[in-house]
Amino acid sequence: MVNLEWYRTFKSVYKNGNFSLAAKELFISQPAVSQQIGMLEAHVGYTLFNRKSKGVEPTEYAKLLNNLIIEALDRLENVENGFRAKAFNANRLITVGISQHLFSSIASVLISEFDYVDFSFHENEALFELVDSKKLDFAIVTKKYDTFDTIQKKIGEIKQIIVGSNTIEATDLKIKIKSKDFNAIEHWLNEQKWFSHDSGIPHVKLFWLYVFNKKRPSMIPNFIIPSEYEMLGVLERGSGIAVVWDINAKQFIAEKRIQLLWNSNQMPSTEVFLLSGKNDNFNTAFQEIESVLKGVLS
Repeated sequence: MVNLEWYRTFKSVYKNGNFSLAAKELFISQPAVSQQIGMLEAHVGYTLFNRKSKGVEPTEYAKLLNNLIIEALDRLENVENGFRAKAFNANRLITVGISQHLFSSIASVLISEFDYVDFSFHENEALFELVDSKKLDFAIVTKKYDTFDTIQKKIGEIKQIIVGSNTIEATDLKIKIKSKDFNAIEHWLNEQKWFSHDSGIPHVKLFWLYVFNKKRPSMIPNFIIPSEYEMLGVLERGSGIAVVWDINAKQFIAEKRIQLLWNSNQMPSTEVFLLSGKNDNFNTAFQEIESVLKGVLS
């Protein structure tokens, strides 16, 4: 029985003159290439390639076979690629990765734009690895990666701010911030009840580093809630403060469900990127996602 993959492999080996290069082009192992060529040779009854120290050389039978199949194989591959593109555009089946803490405020908007989305939660390094290994179609990350096999475009900026429950009397804090009395500000903050999404308080540490020029704050979190967006909901109903992404707190503040305590000019913004592997079938989807997310982060 004829196996189309044998002919795909034959075409790649014939073009590249090398089993290793063909394996890279086809995203399969070199032994798999060798096995498929061996099975095709057994099927047609002729040796197709003479193995040499640096690659392979097609025999006269290989040249004849190439002339017979190349046009039909190219036509079939064009049909197949066209079908995949149409199926993708029709169904919009995509996989998107993002940090759990940014899903509700950034990525959830994609639900109204696409018919089929498979979301997964990971942090930057894991997201990059999954996109680079083609296990994820797209990822939303807060770190720039410079690689040949990926496409990455900035879609906006976010920033850490300090917010608090509406029950907190913050007049004294605002006076201290206005007078730039950082020792008094830090003392006031240390006396509050703190919420954090992580016991390691990464947001708080970063805020203290840039704003107070200290590597480690003296405060400890009172409550750990592993989703920042959910933490804001609890903060709304309770009493305390937290360092959070401004994009997560934006709606809460606008609806007066919590209050903005401090948006420090010394705290730098963090760039947000859309990351994808290079794939012509995803060009349209990439542009659509990029446009939608830029609207969210503008």
